[in-house]
Amino acid sequence: MHSNTVPSALGPYSQAIKAGKFIFCSGQIGLDPKNNNIVKGGINQETRQALKNLSMILKAHGVSFKDVIRVDIFLTDINDFHKVNEIYASYFIVDPKPVRQTAAVAALPKRAKIEISCIAYVKK
Repeated sequence: MHSNTVPSALGPYSQAIKAGKFIFCSGQIGLDPKNNNIVKGGINQETRQALKNLSMILKAHGVSFKDVIRVDIFLTDINDFHKVNEIYASYFIVDPKPVRQTAAVAALPKRAKIEISCIAYVKK
């Protein structure tokens, strides 16, 4: 299933795939779905937009952040870790929190500062 409210994939891959009771979401960067450009405002705005994009993909599959069991975050500057954590915590307000890994990378598509992917479990 594809969400039209999220920027199209930048390459030959799917936004998300449902496999059994799991939804595997491809990494999202801070792309504005209206113009396919990185949002302005630095790491804070890019993080919010990446999470908003993920939220819309999850919604298209009938799930939400409360169903997410794993999150992967890639940062081009590990010094942004604390800023990202603050924003991330406001989106994942359930317990238990999803498992997560965060890694610093040399570069991301479109010079993004952050990319976030996730896996959700469909309880129904």
